[in-house]
Amino acid sequence: MKPHSPASDRNRDPILAVLLRHFSAARTVLEIGSGTGQHAVYFAQAIPGLIWQCSDRASYLPGIREWLDEAQLPNTPPPLELDVAAGPWPSMKFDAVFSANTLHIMSWEEVQAFFRGLDVVLANSATLVIYGPFNYGGAFTSDSNREFDASLRARDPRMGIRDFEAVDTLARNIDLQLIEDVAMPANNRCLVWRRSPL
Repeated sequence: MKPHSPASDRNRDPILAVLLRHFSAARTVLEIGSGTGQHAVYFAQAIPGLIWQCSDRASYLPGIREWLDEAQLPNTPPPLELDVAAGPWPSMKFDAVFSANTLHIMSWEEVQAFFRGLDVVLANSATLVIYGPFNYGGAFTSDSNREFDASLRARDPRMGIRDFEAVDTLARNIDLQLIEDVAMPANNRCLVWRRSPL
C-alpha cells in the first residue's frame, strides 16, 4: 500500500488556499521534504499550470513515486533525492519553493543549510511558502504545541518547534521578505516570503 499521512489530508485545503494566492504566477515549484507525495499530487492537480518537483531523502522516494505513478499527472516529474545538509541541490532555478512540516524535524544546523540551499535554487522574485508550527517571541502558541515540542525533543534533542524570528532572519539574509503569515488549523502557520528582484 502507498504511504499515507492523515495530517496531509486534513491540512491540504487550507494550504491550497494560500498557494492559489501566491503561486499563481509561478511555473516551477520545488517541494522540499515531500514525504508521502500526497501534497504533490493534490496541489499539482489543483494548479495544472505549475510544474511540481518533489524532493526528499532517498528512503522516501519509493513512496512518492507510488503516488505520482498512480496519479499520472503531466506536471509532476520524477522526484529528486535531496538531503538539505548533504545535497545534492538541483542545478536549476525555481519560481517557488514549498515545504510542510519539515523545519521542526531538522536540527537547527539543517535549517540553516536549508536556507543556504534556497539561496542557490530560488529565482529572482521567487516565493517561499513554509507550513508548520512556530513559536513567537520565544513562546509556544498553544499547550498542544508545547507538548508536541517536548515529544520531538524526546525523540531527538536536535528537533523542536522553531522560533519565527530566527527563521525570518535566515530568510531575510537571502533577500526574502515576509509578505503573509496565515493562521492555519491545529495551531500551525503558513509563512510566505518573496525574494526581492535584483
